[in-house]
Amino acid sequence: MNVVAFIIALAVFILGFWLFGLAFTVTALQGPIFIAGIVAICVSLAIPFHWLRN
Repeated sequence: MNVVAFIIALAVFILGFWLFGLAFTVTALQGPIFIAGIVAICVSLAIPFHWLRN
């Protein structure tokens, strides 16, 4: 379970950084894409804090 949670958290973390970069390259919806990147980073940090508590 620890390895699966780590892989999922890492994938969501990388997705968040990709969304940060995408927000500066698109011509519309920069704000929502950037906020989605922030939310993805927050979720990727919350996964180990809650799932891997023990």
